Amino acid sequence: MPALKDIKNVLVGLTEEGQQGETSDAIGYGLSLSVTAGAHLTVQAASRRLVMNSALAGSFGRALVTEENGRTAGLSQAVAEKVRGDAASAGVGCTVESPQLTHPDILATFAAKARLHDLIILDAEERTIDLDRELIEVALFGSGRPVIVVPAGHNAFAGRRIVIAWDGGTHAARAVNDALPFLRAAEAVEIISVVGEKDLSSSVAGAELAPHLARHGIAVTVDDLPLRPDGDIAETLRDAASRYRAEMLVMGAYRHGPIRQWIFGGLTQSLMTACPIPLLLAH
Repeated sequence: MPALKDIKNVLVGLTEEGQQGETSDAIGYGLSLSVTAGAHLTVQAASRRLVMNSALAGSFGRALVTEENGRTAGLSQAVAEKVRGDAASAGVGCTVESPQLTHPDILATFAAKARLHDLIILDAEERTIDLDRELIEVALFGSGRPVIVVPAGHNAFAGRRIVIAWDGGTHAARAVNDALPFLRAAEAVEIISVVGEKDLSSSVAGAELAPHLARHGIAVTVDDLPLRPDGDIAETLRDAASRYRAEMLVMGAYRHGPIRQWIFGGLTQSLMTACPIPLLLAH
């Protein structure tokens, strides 16, 4: 595919919490994307620092906390060293940080750093309570930048065929605009609207989006899909992406807000939990 243009700074984030068998496909994806774009790669491989009230912990408790903090710090430093080596081998300029921070400071530091990059790449997390899931949400709501959520098994960038989930709303428009570097470089782009999902009478139809993208030199087609009888919009989009052999799905995120989606379920939560391909989100 053609080289990606206008992407010069890529940020990948992960948090080492000491769990066995943790891996990050986002790092490989971000590295290969940086090669394609000729971009600088920054990786924040943080570890979570445990804090215990010393008055209540006792010497044994303090020793356990110190030991665990040392273990997780060592794991994040090992990730950082591997990233440096892989980036050097690929000829990619790379900045790697492995700070040990408290839970709130990890989120705040990452959000601030994200504002200084063109694109954020993070691993998909099945559980909504994981810290790395919080990284996705803080990046979406706190950075003003697009986020690519990478599911397991996608450790290399690909973007020849892209699907846009279009509902005519402002979040979808933002996602399409943020995805333009990928859309211009793609071989084929499909605009998908799920008919019956909501009242689209006052929204911009996919057929009206197509000329806008065509003027950017993007080869685009439009497909209106009926809502499934069970009302599962996420499954409709997953099926469409599979039929289209898409390598990326572009979508506006959190139309109803993260708290409501966390409690009642929603499209963004469903796709972040189970999406077969990388998901470019913007809010």
